[in-house]
Amino acid sequence: MKRFNLLLAGVGGQGTLVAGKLLSDVALQLGLDTRVSEVHGMAQRGGSVTTAVRIAPQVHSPVIEPGEADFILSFEELEALRWASHLKVGGVMIMNQNRVMPVTVSMGQAQYPEAVEQTLRQAELGSTRVFSIDATGLAQQAGSVKAVNVVMLGALSQLLDIPERVFLQAIEHVLPQKLHAINIQAFELGSGIMKATQTD
Repeated sequence: MKRFNLLLAGVGGQGTLVAGKLLSDVALQLGLDTRVSEVHGMAQRGGSVTTAVRIAPQVHSPVIEPGEADFILSFEELEALRWASHLKVGGVMIMNQNRVMPVTVSMGQAQYPEAVEQTLRQAELGSTRVFSIDATGLAQQAGSVKAVNVVMLGALSQLLDIPERVFLQAIEHVLPQKLHAINIQAFELGSGIMKATQTD
């Protein structure tokens, strides 16, 4: 796939913008154009933040409208619900099994939605698919919970016609050398869990 729109939805501190930079490097290696934008700007840790990535032979705007996203990578369950309307029919949602309680929930002013994955699956239309993975647990297994973004990219890589080595080279290009080993392992764990999920 050499043309796609992708939303990275999470909360501050989960690395959605870094994931966008990694995807931009992937596009550059493939000779493709890319536009990356932070939809809601920088968020404080725990606040909602979403990064839009558009990749194609030529991209004029970074904006992804509702119903236009081929993929949504949701680093947190509530963000999956918040941005589900942006997924196109036939698109793919990859959701991290992770909950970050909003301030309103912590203060008892609201309740966190129950059965998020079930709600998303009930809303599936056409060939839309929802994958739910424990990306946070896999990141911890790799050596750092901060690698959750690269675990999610590893999972995504199994759905794209892009060689794995291109993603690994992007990790080496974008991230500091001291983080290469952890993030390469995180990528491979994400890739592996998606392979296993697809063969279940």
